[in-house]
Amino acid sequence: MIDKIRDLDRGRVGALHAVGDRWRALPKWQRGLGFVAFVVFLYYLPLLGIPGLTWLRTDSISGGSNWAGVLFTCAIYVLVAIGLNVVIGLAGLLDLGYIGFFAIGAYAVALFGSVNSPVVKWFQREFDLPQTWAVTWAVCAFIALVLALISGVLLGWPTLRLRGDYLAIVTLGFGEIIRIVARNLENVTNGPQGISAIPGPEGPPSADNGVFGLVDVKPWYWLALTLVLVMVFAVRRLEHSRVGRSWLAVREDEDAAAVMGVYPFKFKLWAFAIGAALGGLSGFLFASRYAFIDPTQFNVNLSILFVAMVVVGGSGNMVGVSLGAVLLAYLPERFREVADYRWLAFGLAMVLVMVLRPQGLIPSRRRARELQDRAAEAEEAPAHV
Repeated sequence: MIDKIRDLDRGRVGALHAVGDRWRALPKWQRGLGFVAFVVFLYYLPLLGIPGLTWLRTDSISGGSNWAGVLFTCAIYVLVAIGLNVVIGLAGLLDLGYIGFFAIGAYAVALFGSVNSPVVKWFQREFDLPQTWAVTWAVCAFIALVLALISGVLLGWPTLRLRGDYLAIVTLGFGEIIRIVARNLENVTNGPQGISAIPGPEGPPSADNGVFGLVDVKPWYWLALTLVLVMVFAVRRLEHSRVGRSWLAVREDEDAAAVMGVYPFKFKLWAFAIGAALGGLSGFLFASRYAFIDPTQFNVNLSILFVAMVVVGGSGNMVGVSLGAVLLAYLPERFREVADYRWLAFGLAMVLVMVLRPQGLIPSRRRARELQDRAAEAEEAPAHV
């Protein structure tokens, strides 16, 4: 039965690639028009009222979550998946501690932006600095990016000479170290009590804010979506550059890449640093929106969920990992009405995806071809015996 389903699945993969080929064959102006229409639809989603599609809204069910809030979470997860895809999908490095970079970005805006932060209190006491929220928020965004990028370099420099499971264990430990340090460094991070009053572009979210308030989440979603589109463009350009081709060479065969003149360690460190920066940016947006963070929000379960988004969506394919991120953020909220069983159903769905589509929902062409070749070799092996 499973073999028949897999054969049907191979046909669907071929159909997906055929659709992709037809899309790329369209004139440039038609592709541009289609992309613009899709982007406009994404910006329209918080206002979704098209007959026949309103059932998608999570606030249409009993006890459902705020629809714009769910969309914001989806946008944050997509940004995380894009960054992690650089590390896992393009460079072939298994990073199980990505939550550490997410936490660094979140604590960067909390420590350097919140009026309740011990760091900000010390600066105000010593230097009596004026408070301009828009400038403070922009400076915190830069600090979050830089700190996350530096932490990626510091982690990658001694560890990227490891491969496979050993690298995964080290990165997993890094994520836990960040959480434990945030919990125990009470004089800096407030420890388990966390940090509140984290600012957005207009200061800490409140009913007095004109745009980025507490109740209306739509502006936060539009801001996150804009950043996602900018990062998609940047990563796509990078993927098709010499750096991106070097990542693919290192992922396929590190030793062969070194023989051909590609320095594996240098490009793996590039991937780690860029992925870390995107993770830090995601954490920065997360903390700015919710205005409060504490160490329990950055646990290993969330880190594993980040990896699952990439694997389920299709490692190496930006569209695939984005779809995986949206599904893993949206489905648990959509089925909140069956709250007692939604995580069981969610887990079973992930198991089925891994059994029936190990290459992911929308895999990269190279990854799909690799798995098909391995399956063909496995089928031919008994015949040779």
